[in-house]
Amino acid sequence: MEDILYLTHRIPYPPNKGDKIRSYHLLKHLSQNYHVHLGTFIDDKDDWKHVDKVKSLCAEAYFASLNPFVARLHCLPALFTHDPLTLAFYKNNQFQNWVNTQIKTKTIRKILIFSAAMAQFAQHHSSLHRVIDLVDIDSDKWRQYAETKAWPKSWIYQRESKLLLDYEKKITQEFDSTCFVSEKEAHIFQQLTPEDANKVTFFNNGVDTDFFTPDREYNNPYPDQTEIIVFTGAMDYWANIDAVEWFAKEIFPKISASRPDIQFYIVGSRPSAKVKALASLPNITVTGFVEETRPYLAHASLIVAPLRIARGIQNKVLEAMSMGKVVITSPQALEGINATPQKELLVATDENAFAQQIIASLQSSSTASIGQAARSCVLSNYSWENNLKRIDQLLSGSLKTQSI
Repeated sequence: MEDILYLTHRIPYPPNKGDKIRSYHLLKHLSQNYHVHLGTFIDDKDDWKHVDKVKSLCAEAYFASLNPFVARLHCLPALFTHDPLTLAFYKNNQFQNWVNTQIKTKTIRKILIFSAAMAQFAQHHSSLHRVIDLVDIDSDKWRQYAETKAWPKSWIYQRESKLLLDYEKKITQEFDSTCFVSEKEAHIFQQLTPEDANKVTFFNNGVDTDFFTPDREYNNPYPDQTEIIVFTGAMDYWANIDAVEWFAKEIFPKISASRPDIQFYIVGSRPSAKVKALASLPNITVTGFVEETRPYLAHASLIVAPLRIARGIQNKVLEAMSMGKVVITSPQALEGINATPQKELLVATDENAFAQQIIASLQSSSTASIGQAARSCVLSNYSWENNLKRIDQLLSGSLKTQSI
């Protein structure tokens, strides 16, 4: 088999959050066709226990420790340059030396980069076939953050948005192909960089539908005879924090006024102080880390995804749909998902719409058909095996990208 260099900004295991789900399935897929030389960072001490699992999928792997606090300190000098802080956060001379050594000593002709932060380690190797998976337009997320924060954070985030977009355009110009997580995300980026639009493409995420299936028995983690609304996700992530705060403070009280016994569960690891504080509100539970989200999804009455800041595809929505659940989502969380509103999921645009949709869904038995249609939608459109065929074509050079 041919050698390939695969660089990720975070260890691609376990597949329990957005970027890790995609990077893991990419690694698993690559390992079937290539000798994979993986270079990655570990920013959570608990992830070191997964090193052996990742190594089993690789011909060789290099794991660099990254302390987020120290990395932020390293970003400070970058404020006085024209470089995005994202690059400074991951800048690492030892990592760069490992990459250079791999290319010099192995028969590596192809590089797959996962996320803009990792492109810096392959920029000087222009003789190789380079494909980058940007996943989302990260620069636009920083723009959205800037709009929600006061100065000086708003200035820092706006600066990052501009400089990171410049960098995303630069690497698209230099690399052979640039991928995104959805056709819509790719189309938006093509409009931002029309001169290189023919290099921009996408491949959809997938869902392990045998794992996220309603056709199994799951132990009920909730109190008996209780109606439950659930949000799942990493609870140290800004967009998720904003979503549950908005739902708990502005939407849930409207629902409780009509259905006083209903409960809202926030299920996800590393809840921030703001998220933990929500547990002091009536009928709201913050679980923290759970071994399995499937029981929480399976026994929930409804799943909500009220994100106001979002890019790309929300895996939490696809996983809940795969479980045959009725999902009520914001328009932002729906972006990039090939599903029909009001048929395969429900969409609400503001506080009142969310409350009304949820109350109506709880009172109607007809919404069960939405869960069934959601499962069918995922089975039809979100197969990892089918969707990853595009990355094979990009790496081989047989797929010529074009304007979407």
